[in-house]
Amino acid sequence: MSPVIVCLWILAAICVVTWMLSLITKEYSWVDRIWSIVPVVYVWVYAVAAGLADARLDVMAALVTLWGARLTFNFARKGGYAPGGEDYRWALLRSRIGGWKWVSFNLFFIVIYQNVLLFLITLPAWTAFQNPAPLGVLDVVAVIAFLTFLIGETIADQQQWDFHRWKAAEQAAGRHPAPPFLRSGLFRYSRHPNFFFEIAQWWVIFFFGTIAAGSVLQWTVLGAVLLTLLFVGSTVFTESISRSRYPEYDGYRATTSAVVPWFPRRAD
Repeated sequence: MSPVIVCLWILAAICVVTWMLSLITKEYSWVDRIWSIVPVVYVWVYAVAAGLADARLDVMAALVTLWGARLTFNFARKGGYAPGGEDYRWALLRSRIGGWKWVSFNLFFIVIYQNVLLFLITLPAWTAFQNPAPLGVLDVVAVIAFLTFLIGETIADQQQWDFHRWKAAEQAAGRHPAPPFLRSGLFRYSRHPNFFFEIAQWWVIFFFGTIAAGSVLQWTVLGAVLLTLLFVGSTVFTESISRSRYPEYDGYRATTSAVVPWFPRRAD
């Protein structure tokens, strides 16, 4: 069976399972819980289908495995796999729309759209599978770029983790944390550096496919584009919450790049 068909069967099964779990548990973060796992499975399906004899596919699978391991660890330590570990944004959004609108949103966006997106971002492995070719200099550049972005995201997530632990300790001691949100380290140059590095890693995976095919004109760019748009939307929604909680957040927005790291601007 073609590896892309195998992945489509996995996609269909995961959609059914995550949808049923959301209905049974009334929690809606099941796709979040498999976000760092399913893409790893998809890419290894292509690598195994090639008999683990395609060096580029093996490298892609190894890199995506590193991505998945890091993201799974970070999600787990924040309690994402624990009962009641639902993303706070889903609860807030559910309180705003509710009823049949929420039921539809859960099925079509949270379950179907996001699972399809996880399938799409790994399709460059299908391109590589169809165009086996020896590794070259561009592959080395892509590996270095991926690992650089992986390290960047690891640092950003650690800085965020350390900040929230400090903030919780301050609140537990009856003190008011100042500042109330992270704006140092990598967050001095981007309000969401972890978003930037996450997106960048999947653009590198897309470029692995273009290297194999010998052309950047590949329709599989759709996955990277849609992932970018998803994070743009997430940025807007997340920041709307931050702005409602912290009056000083607008000042941070005025001086700091939204996603792509850049030098801070002067406040007016």
